[in-house]
Formats: sequence, structure tokens, C-alpha cells
Amino acid sequence: MSRVANAPITIPAGVEVSLDGNLMKVKGKLGQLTFGLRDTLDLDIEANLIKVKWNADIKDAKAHAGTARASINNMVKGVSEGFVKKMLLVGVGYRAQVKDNLLTLALGYSNPVEYVIPEGVTVEVPTQTELLVKGSDKQKVGQVASEIRAFRPPEPYKGKGVRIADEYVARKEAKKK
Repeated sequence: MSRVANAPITIPAGVEVSLDGNLMKVKGKLGQLTFGLRDTLDLDIEANLIKVKWNADIKDAKAHAGTARASINNMVKGVSEGFVKKMLLVGVGYRAQVKDNLLTLALGYSNPVEYVIPEGVTVEVPTQTELLVKGSDKQKVGQVASEIRAFRPPEPYKGKGVRIADEYVARKEAKKK
């Protein structure tokens, strides 16, 4: 059984947490995020700790408390440190460029793929074959990385495609005569 909901969340310096009814707001140096709490949950916000409380009489309340605790922890971490997903472009001629909020990818298609970067997420290109997707909202960062990866997922024979840096690509052996 998971005990995620029991663990308190430490609020780092420079992060403000406020609760207005069932709407929680977390504000830090990297932005502001909001989260809607369920009616079965309640928060204890003390000096620099947040504890999630739930109604034990309701069947799924503890499960929701664990999910809420994880989401709130991600929000606190996001506004203080931020989240980064490193992506790699593997393949001959595969390149990336960022101009304003437009990501242009050369992925072996006849035309370059253009992706409009959503608000709240930034994409940096340290080298032509590396992408850094950054933001304060963990879900948004993962979603953008997933959408970019979907343009050319890694294939199993040569491993060419767009992949997340720590992703394992299962390789297959080529056909034999």
C-alpha cells in the first residue's frame, strides 16, 4: 500500500502557498500554478509544511489524497526549480531550430516540421540535435515532449527518430538472407 498522502510537503523559501476554498495557488520565481482540491480533502498549511488530510469514511478519499499530494508537490517543485526534459534527435540530417515560439524540425521528411510552442513552456536548442523542454508545470512539459516525439518516434532497427534522453529503444536485428 502506498503512503504517499502521509508525507508532508516542504515549502522552499520564496514560494507562497494560498488556499481559497477548494482552489490552491502556488506562486514562486518561475510562475504561478493553481490546483482544484476535491471536497473530501483538506490541507494543513503551517510555517513551511503542507499536510494533506482526508475523510476516512469515504472509500476513495485516501487514493485522491495521494494524487493531490503528488500534484501539489510537483507544483511546489515546479515554481521553485522547474522541470526539464532533454530530447535527442538521432539520424542523419535531423536538426532542430527555435525562432520566437516556433520550433522547426528537419526529420527526414520532404518538408520541415513546424511546432508552435505553447505558453508556459520554453524550448532551447543547445546543439542542433538536442532539445531542452523547460517549464514550471510538469504535465505541460511532458505533454510538449510527447508531442515533439510523436513527429518521428524512434524506430527499432537503426534507432533513428526523436527520443527523450533517458528513453530505452528496444533494437531489433535486421532481416537475414
